[in-house]
Amino acid sequence: MPVKKKKPSVLKRQRQEQKRRMRNKAILTKIKTSIKKVKKLILDGKEYEPTLKTAIKEIDRAVSKGVIHKNNAARKKNRLMKTVLKLTADIKQS
Repeated sequence: MPVKKKKPSVLKRQRQEQKRRMRNKAILTKIKTSIKKVKKLILDGKEYEPTLKTAIKEIDRAVSKGVIHKNNAARKKNRLMKTVLKLTADIKQS
């Protein structure tokens, strides 16, 4: 069976999808990294509020760019705040 040549529109669509995929992956990686940084700072007993604000801003920025859904962002922020409260409470008790 002969190989079918791709149309220019298909090739352009593939290039666009690759750009979007790389951009979205970078944004999601940034979100995950900032969340991990907040958790690590809390466990180390260092100042975490500025990093927490940055993490929340990254999540909101991802929503505005259409990378994640607003409900997904709300869930991420809620879980992050729950974790922050739990870790800070555990550190204060011990």
